[in-house]
Amino acid sequence: MTTPELIKVAIVGAGYTAKEHIRAFADVPGVQIAGIHSRTRARAEALAKEFAIPHVCDSIAELHERTQAQLVVVTVVELSMNAVATACFDYPWAALLEKPPGYDLDDALAIQRAARRPVYVALNRRALAATIEVVARLADQPGARFIKLQDQQSQARALAGGQPPLVVKNWMFANSIHVIDYVRQLARGTLTAIEQIRAYDPAAPGVVLIRLQYDSGDHALYEGIWHGPGPWAVTVTAGDRRWEMRPLEQAVTQKLGAPPQPLEAQRWDADFKPGFRRQAEWTIAALRGGDTGALATLADGIESMRLVHAMFPNK
Repeated sequence: MTTPELIKVAIVGAGYTAKEHIRAFADVPGVQIAGIHSRTRARAEALAKEFAIPHVCDSIAELHERTQAQLVVVTVVELSMNAVATACFDYPWAALLEKPPGYDLDDALAIQRAARRPVYVALNRRALAATIEVVARLADQPGARFIKLQDQQSQARALAGGQPPLVVKNWMFANSIHVIDYVRQLARGTLTAIEQIRAYDPAAPGVVLIRLQYDSGDHALYEGIWHGPGPWAVTVTAGDRRWEMRPLEQAVTQKLGAPPQPLEAQRWDADFKPGFRRQAEWTIAALRGGDTGALATLADGIESMRLVHAMFPNK
């Protein structure tokens, strides 16, 4: 068995998400976390000490020079992503950007225009074992698909938690994209119609109901509770079978006339932040020319942002 080529990974950011990416990538064979940069050097030094990262750098230029990394993982907040990602694009490494790639669609498109190297987006729910299993089982199931998305958001809580007003205004990109992205994973064909059954009202967020129609015959219904309790959940029905992910990390399947049966879970989704370990493996595979699974490219991530933008024209 040949030893895989060593892939060096650099990290930008030193918060909770950066730590979870470090844990995930460090577990992939043939990967070294080679360096870290954060505007808060003390936090970067703390992570470097915890994970034996050899280089703590004061700039992105220094990070590249000292690590010669093939991949940079950018975990900064939404309002900083454009400037930081654009600075990273000056160097010959691939990039994995935390979602969303920009605080709104225009910001994401500006990042795309600046990109010069392969760029991926961390839509980690795609890498959940539950998601992968449901998508695989649907492939052989005949008939039109009916998809229901259940979303719950509280912009008031986001503001109280310290999120900037501009990010909260665009909270559907910052958070709902994880649920809405499931439509692009489960529905087939071209989107032909969007019906605002109960449109989002930025002045008084409440219940939002949106129907999506595809030329394949598939339909999706988005149910968003924007000022009240509710789950994140996805269900899809095709023919005589139904699948449900609630929470998203757990899936059950049900055949007409039979009780629900749980699908097998993946230990990675318990040992790591859900989806992160497989997402890290897919990203490294992309650099090695292997199977990238459902890893989102920047262009792919922006298509999901276009869908969010179309569903929330009044945001």
